[in-house]
Amino acid sequence: MSNNKTNIYNVIGKNIKKYRKLKGLTQRELAERLLLSDSFIGKLESITYQTISIDTLEQIAAVLEVNIKNFFDE
Repeated sequence: MSNNKTNIYNVIGKNIKKYRKLKGLTQRELAERLLLSDSFIGKLESITYQTISIDTLEQIAAVLEVNIKNFFDE
C-alpha cells in the first residue's frame, strides 16, 4: 500500500509540473498566485512531498485552468 501512496503523490507532482510548464509559469509564479512558498511547490513537484489537501489541489487546478482529475492521470 505504501508503494501506491508514494506513486500517486509522484504522479500528482509530475502532472502539476507538466501543467504549470504548459501554462508558462515558474514555480515562484505559481506559488505567488496561490499565496504559497515556492519551496512548497518545488517539494510538491518532487517525490519528497508526501501529502497535499484536496483544497490545495483544487486551488492549483484553478490557477492552472485544468480539471483536478488531470493531476491523477498516469
